[in-house]
Amino acid sequence: MKIYTLYVVFSMFVSFLLMSCSQERKSDFLIVKKDSLQYEGKSVELFKITNKQGMAIEVTNYGASLVFVSAPDKNGMFEPVVLGLDSLRHYLGRQPKLGATVGRFANRIKDAEFSLGKTVYHLDKNSKAHSIHGGVKGFNLQVFDVDTSYIVKDTAVVVFKYLSPDLEGGFPGNLNLSLAYKLTNDNEVILDYEASTDKPTIVNLTNHSYFNLAGCKESVLNHYYMIAGDSITPVDSMGIPTGELMAVAGTEYDFRVLQSAKQRIEKREKGYDINYKLNKQPGTLALAAKVVEPLSGRVLKAYTTEPGMQFYTPASNLDYLKGYAHLSYGKYYGFCLEMQHFPDSPHNPQFPITVLLPEEIYRQTTIYKFEILQLQSYYKKEKCGKI
Repeated sequence: MKIYTLYVVFSMFVSFLLMSCSQERKSDFLIVKKDSLQYEGKSVELFKITNKQGMAIEVTNYGASLVFVSAPDKNGMFEPVVLGLDSLRHYLGRQPKLGATVGRFANRIKDAEFSLGKTVYHLDKNSKAHSIHGGVKGFNLQVFDVDTSYIVKDTAVVVFKYLSPDLEGGFPGNLNLSLAYKLTNDNEVILDYEASTDKPTIVNLTNHSYFNLAGCKESVLNHYYMIAGDSITPVDSMGIPTGELMAVAGTEYDFRVLQSAKQRIEKREKGYDINYKLNKQPGTLALAAKVVEPLSGRVLKAYTTEPGMQFYTPASNLDYLKGYAHLSYGKYYGFCLEMQHFPDSPHNPQFPITVLLPEEIYRQTTIYKFEILQLQSYYKKEKCGKI
């Protein structure tokens, strides 16, 4: 009996030590290392952060990805609000960059080449004759280093880092990237990016989360959208910008007031995939978009320091993915709000500059804030900037 009692006490002590090594609790937050596996000789890890409201996010160092966000509806029910997969290992297979960090250059670069000074750099051609999202093995396919995790005041933080070597994907310079994922007690998911280089290069980073405020159970056609942008960068048939700015007033791209995209998408017979020039001062943090799902009452407000945002509602069927709890993702099951500099900026000097020099630091802050619809009606036409 004494031996058994000692065994029970020892087992409890070991369990306590294991729990202490895998989770951190402070100020009503909990950070837990939920899963890990080996991939190409590196450790891929999954972390879960929970705040005092019960909201939770999960992030992995594979592609520095945001793979799970749960947010409450008007009745206090928590459901996933980004498309995700039911196990960590499934992210290593075929999937459309769910929640991943995209770089070195988000979106497209014409002819998969650009010039800096007198040097022409040739990139991966992974979109026919063009380059997209960093090339064949962009940041979304890289295993980042897990730098640190900590809790300070009303925010929990997990930091990933990656050294992109000179000429990876054709891009010059050793690029040191740090990405901090933060969850606050105000139900904000904050992404803070910093990058530096030892050679002149170009940088354009974004997050590729597919949001669905209906709990990922149906399409996002019943959502209502507001985009704080008066113009877009129109593109040719290959998605390459023409170099112009086109006013959205009176067009199918006009979401300056909160409205449904359902009829427009059905009329277009395709989704949206276009960059908006946001109405904001350069480098300032400002509201970029607001999305409302009226039945659940969930509201997403997106803020960024970036000058542009790609609004993307993929029309392809995603039923090949193994979603949460066996959810099947169909056509128009997500929308992306990709904060960014403009596509193909290296060929359009009139666009905001994407060149990063050795003496400079690239910085970006993007915030996805989740709220509940209050007294105002979702169909009320509210002016952007006053929402």
